[in-house]
Amino acid sequence: MRLTRRTTALGAGATMPLLFLTAACSGGDAGKGAAGDSAAAGATAAATADSAAGGAGAAFGRLATITGGFKTPESVRYDADQDVYFVSNINGNPSQKDGNGFISRVRPDNSVETLKFIEGGEGGVTLNAPKGMAIVGDTLIVADIDAVRLFNRRTGAPIASVDLAGRAHFLNDVVVGPDGAIYVTDTGVQFGPTGDMSHPGPDQIYRIAGRAATVAVSGERLAAPNGIAYDQANGRFVVGSFSGKSLLTWKAGDAQPAELVSGTGQYDGIEVLSGGRILASSWADSSLVAYDGRTLTKVASGVPSPADIGVDTKRNRVLVPVFTGDRIEVFSIR
Repeated sequence: MRLTRRTTALGAGATMPLLFLTAACSGGDAGKGAAGDSAAAGATAAATADSAAGGAGAAFGRLATITGGFKTPESVRYDADQDVYFVSNINGNPSQKDGNGFISRVRPDNSVETLKFIEGGEGGVTLNAPKGMAIVGDTLIVADIDAVRLFNRRTGAPIASVDLAGRAHFLNDVVVGPDGAIYVTDTGVQFGPTGDMSHPGPDQIYRIAGRAATVAVSGERLAAPNGIAYDQANGRFVVGSFSGKSLLTWKAGDAQPAELVSGTGQYDGIEVLSGGRILASSWADSSLVAYDGRTLTKVASGVPSPADIGVDTKRNRVLVPVFTGDRIEVFSIR
């Protein structure tokens, strides 16, 4: 199965790539093989040139490509205690409740330890199209279309689900706030059986405390909220707008988010690095960007469909799931 991209308007001046599912006998994507290796090398050189031209910060170095059976990988989450990476795999249509989603365990040596550590339909697990993840205690928290799933991060056993059916359309990324509650973005989009996308909305962020979910913030200014992270030093959430061009900030109790910085847009994964820099992936130009409080700098290029990134804090590296390429790209953080 291969994913190709279309684009449709989400609003005035805003676009969002469509992920249209098409059968392909060969599988994979154009980035594989000798031509793909040359393209990857060129992309790394381009990233260096982009950074040098910008004059702020150094390009991240490409370290490795991880493959091994991923199916539409959407998110990477580093478990520092176990020293492993969790990778969520949609395995098909991002909105379809097909029960075939799974989560992989990957070692820091870039080998897949267990491809289907948590698998929909096995061991009492319900998992359709898993996306963003967070960890609190021994619990792995996973966004799954219109539910938030909780699993034991050590055994993979299901713990509970918080059902938002009829309320949420596209739960996307998850973070635990300073109050211990779970905050999850609802991008407000929906993919039909053939991959055609609509935007029924609303754009919103849910707060889940215990097993009760309430809307923390909602409105067009969120512009299809995708990635979310908590910036502890500044006491705020950082949100990536997918249909707009801005990284946003929001604090609990604020009626609406505020713009942090404007860039290429179509932001997906968001991470706050040690030292306070904010790292984001952008589908608009297949890049990673870093914001240091003054300047938004491109630090890596040539990463198509870069989804919800994860940071290995022990080795100072970022892992980028290539949504349409069934692989993970690994970069050193500089």
